[in-house]
Amino acid sequence: MIEVPAPAKVNLVLEVLNKRSDGYHEVRSLIQAINLCDDLYFTADSELEFVCNISNLQNPDNLVMKAAELLRTTYNCKRGAKIRLEKKIPTGAGLGGGSSDAAITLMALNKLWNLHVKREELLRLAAQLGSDVSFFLHRGMALVKSRGEQVIPLPSTPIPWFVVLSPAISEIPAKTKKLYAQLNEHHFTQGQYTSEVMQSWSIDYHIDPGKLFNVFDSVAFEIFPELERYWSMFKDAGADYIHLAGSGPSLFAPFEDQMKAGAIHRRLAAGGLRSYVVSAIAP
Repeated sequence: MIEVPAPAKVNLVLEVLNKRSDGYHEVRSLIQAINLCDDLYFTADSELEFVCNISNLQNPDNLVMKAAELLRTTYNCKRGAKIRLEKKIPTGAGLGGGSSDAAITLMALNKLWNLHVKREELLRLAAQLGSDVSFFLHRGMALVKSRGEQVIPLPSTPIPWFVVLSPAISEIPAKTKKLYAQLNEHHFTQGQYTSEVMQSWSIDYHIDPGKLFNVFDSVAFEIFPELERYWSMFKDAGADYIHLAGSGPSLFAPFEDQMKAGAIHRRLAAGGLRSYVVSAIAP
């Protein structure tokens, strides 16, 4: 049996440069993997079977199954596997849990089935599954370009701690598509936020938390009206810099001090909110 954790992520910077002719958006993003993880278990079997501790995720449309089927079909593999997913990352939250599960599935089944598929080929398959899947084949911190499939690995961020707030908001169908639809040319940037953070990091390996940026911060309340209350509660708990995690609705705040992060977490818990104190993880 192969047991592998599938980490979540936060977008330290997320910019949209323009809308491409293929209908996708050109993005620049700095992404950091964090130690909030799902757990995946893979056992060799004659058939392909998938089970999950959350029943409504146990279906053929789950990215785990799509990744497994894509790998089998592409390489004409006749083997099977029993795959068990223990879901711990909040679903539909902007934390990349589904994409991470898919990436781990590609890597684990490549090993379990002795396919010897090279990383470059796995990256090609990952790009077919979703924009964030390629990042999770690298993990750590990375600069991401194009529609998300171009990944340049970097050493982990010097921001060691994050508090992630998972608000109790019902999942919105086609959430990411709706958020992108709210953007116009006034929201588009030229990659300057990414460049500024990268320049600061390259000089003294320090990232000013005040320079983090997410283009969706400015339109999130239009898609998630309830989110404004959670944002205010996060701020009232003592968080100085708050951003949407990816396309949300989860929120995160960066901290250089674990004790302060823990204090914020306890204040949120006292208010009945679910949050996590997490750390950045290396590749």
